[in-house]
Amino acid sequence: MTLAQLRALIAVAEHGGFTTAADHTGMSQPAVSRAIAALERELGADLFVRHRDGIALTEAGRRAVDRAREALRHFDLIRADVAAATGEISGELRLASLPSATGTLIARLLRAFTDRYPQVHVRLFEGVDDDIREWLRRGAAEVGVVTLPAPGFDTVPLSTHDMVAALPADDPLTERETVHVADLAGRPFILTTAGCRPLIMAAARKSKTQLDIAFEASGPAAILEMVAAGLGVSIIPALGLPADLGAVITRPLEPPTTRSLALAVPSAADCSPAVRAFLDQLAS
Repeated sequence: MTLAQLRALIAVAEHGGFTTAADHTGMSQPAVSRAIAALERELGADLFVRHRDGIALTEAGRRAVDRAREALRHFDLIRADVAAATGEISGELRLASLPSATGTLIARLLRAFTDRYPQVHVRLFEGVDDDIREWLRRGAAEVGVVTLPAPGFDTVPLSTHDMVAALPADDPLTERETVHVADLAGRPFILTTAGCRPLIMAAARKSKTQLDIAFEASGPAAILEMVAAGLGVSIIPALGLPADLGAVITRPLEPPTTRSLALAVPSAADCSPAVRAFLDQLAS
């Protein structure tokens, strides 16, 4: 079992095919195929299922990928830690972010970080809260933006901001300066499936309000489009909202409801030098 084989395994799993994996690893497609075949022979199990639409990991393959990521992370830490001991921060930083946080919070941090540490290659992923937590657990990402609370992770506070009511422009509630959560009862409600969901449901319970959940959507963009189309009302984070909301009007909530974001890592004691430098930059 070689490092090249493990890197090929991860690349095929992440990119869904041998040809695309070859493009991302610098190996030829036949070399990637040979690496996977050799791994399967050595491990005595099929790691992928081949079918007409592509390939998929077997259960053995999923376990092998998780362990391969862990092994490569520790291997890469050797080089990174030695470089850090000489005063040089290098290597790779795999960062996962919420779409609403990337442009408003993370872009500024990344610009300052890459200016200070040009030897670090940053890979940025975007996803919903559940995706990011899973990527952190599996080692696909080293640090991620999550909604607090985040049990099982070490966190550094990033931002706290208000949640707002999102209303169609012709809704009578737009005439008010603020909207009480209870005012949203009886209207079709569009509920997020992402990290804000527990906050919204907690606010409804606190206000003794039964929301009429008519639709569910994952991201703020989709929710705004549905609200603009008159399909219902919603509660969304104020962070990252576009300047022009079109046919959507937002109003502050009563009682105030806030969302707190943080940078999360599986273990602060086991971070790479690049991740430690990124977290230190936020804390400074």
